[in-house]
Amino acid sequence: MVATYKEIVTKAIIGKGKKSFKNTYTAVAEHEPSTVLGCWVINHQFKGYKAGDKVGVNGSFDVNIWYSYDGDSKTTVINKKIDYNELFNVKVREDVDKDNDTDIIVRSLKQPTCSNVNPVEGKNISFDITKELGVEIVGDTKVKIAVEDEEDPWDEIVDDIDENTLNEIDEKVNENYI
Repeated sequence: MVATYKEIVTKAIIGKGKKSFKNTYTAVAEHEPSTVLGCWVINHQFKGYKAGDKVGVNGSFDVNIWYSYDGDSKTTVINKKIDYNELFNVKVREDVDKDNDTDIIVRSLKQPTCSNVNPVEGKNISFDITKELGVEIVGDTKVKIAVEDEEDPWDEIVDDIDENTLNEIDEKVNENYI
């Protein structure tokens, strides 16, 4: 059999990368904190976009910091929304058209978490947020496939019923059944 090749244009992942981030932020408390009791991150949202030769990710998350004050006799929670914009240098395969329409897919490989939180001077609380984002660029690419010139032969389908079986059915059927 002789195989020839055809080219198919299809959507595929033409670039892929991941990056870890660690950022330090500051929140201002209503009262001067004595002790930070906890910090958690919720409501992580993000969207990717093309930014020239780079890929950008706009996102946000909410941080809740639980702290004590007044000599550790009272507690309260700070709620703060954090917006971010991160840029990626994603390597794109060389054999694709980078100028064509591309889709950007962003995944959170490690959700944002608070890795360190401490009261600093006055009513300020400093906290570190770590996260890991993965980016995939989907675009048009060409794929070569082998095409066989000859068709596979047809298999003969043989019924399992022979002449004896048909005669047996005719003999055993009661025509006066109803």
